[in-house]
Amino acid sequence: MSAPHTGPLTGIKVLDFSHALAGPYATLLLADYGADVYKLEAPGGSDMGRGWGPPFQNGEASFFLGLNRGKQGISIDLKKPEGIDLCLQLAEKMDVLIENFRPGTMDRLGLGYQAVKARNPRLIYCSISGYGQTGPSRQETAMDLIVQCSSGLVSVTGTEAGDQVRCGYSVADVSAGMFAVIGILMALQARHKTGEGQYVDVAMQDCMISAMTSNYMYYLGSGVNPVPLGSGFATVAPYRVFQAKDKGFALAAGSEKLWHEFCAAIGYPTLATHPDYSDNALRCGNRPALEALLNQYFAARTADEWIAALRAAGIPATPVNTFSDVAAHPQSEARGMFPTVNHPVTGPHRVVGPPVKLSATPATTGDAAPLPGQHSLAALGDILNLDGETARGLVERGVVFSHPL
Repeated sequence: MSAPHTGPLTGIKVLDFSHALAGPYATLLLADYGADVYKLEAPGGSDMGRGWGPPFQNGEASFFLGLNRGKQGISIDLKKPEGIDLCLQLAEKMDVLIENFRPGTMDRLGLGYQAVKARNPRLIYCSISGYGQTGPSRQETAMDLIVQCSSGLVSVTGTEAGDQVRCGYSVADVSAGMFAVIGILMALQARHKTGEGQYVDVAMQDCMISAMTSNYMYYLGSGVNPVPLGSGFATVAPYRVFQAKDKGFALAAGSEKLWHEFCAAIGYPTLATHPDYSDNALRCGNRPALEALLNQYFAARTADEWIAALRAAGIPATPVNTFSDVAAHPQSEARGMFPTVNHPVTGPHRVVGPPVKLSATPATTGDAAPLPGQHSLAALGDILNLDGETARGLVERGVVFSHPL
């Protein structure tokens, strides 16, 4: 079983039907902060993330290992009526149920919100989908790339030459997972007042539109579709990756005060009052000329030299780090961002740690990701008080799968 929790969500029980990335990322966060998350899969393991690789570690996908640590694995056959009834019994004991199937799938299984609410009115039922449970696009299939495009993100992500590219991480999935957690926490807070649960409808498309509020306000305020700016930003300049003598580095002069301090720090104080660049609106309007001028100027010294001078003046600046740079960085170590867990098959391996640090109720990394059905019997015994004979009968009839670990 998972290690004891001490986080702020200790005592909250979550039945997790989700797969791939958006849902598992949401339940990863819930588990990190104390919730008991029961990851429910079909016998043998039905989460498609188990096959997403390489890399694999002793046959286990690194993708899956990172997203599902701290959870307890239960395997139940949802094709059997007895399996559906067992899920309904589990839902009666839960605080939260989360799923990310296509709209209507859980209803067809007999596990939709109304069916579960009838058994447990206090339940928070969260559905994550591409476009939500309502509207003309509700039945469209979606994955991260698709929603990055449908939401408008890819139209502004790419090079200034016009090449459109996917964001380097699965931002639509991860954003939906984070908004799902926010929605669940808000619904739990409402339950404190009313005693009643509710339905939480999270659409990846909606989440991306909300996350791009500043980008959409550029469009809504101007009527002009924004275009890709590489590493630049439409409403602030200078704010991008520049090329030094040896390599690229990023800087962000996000206010007039920082602009003047930036010009002084790089030894070019007269640039601050240049008629083409003396305020942010002018700098944005003359962005290509300003950035070309700065790239030419920065070519005289190394990135580390420029970064040192900028940081000394309080200007945000950094090298363009690789993942190996970040994983080895002392700041990552100090913040506990790459802890080690021990998996029964892969052995010790590093994972990504909890992002929010709480002083009184800190997060815990928890155990490694579960094998399919690793905790089936123990969890069913704890939640439903099933005796050993009854549990073994479920296994013998193929309703429940228990990993022989």
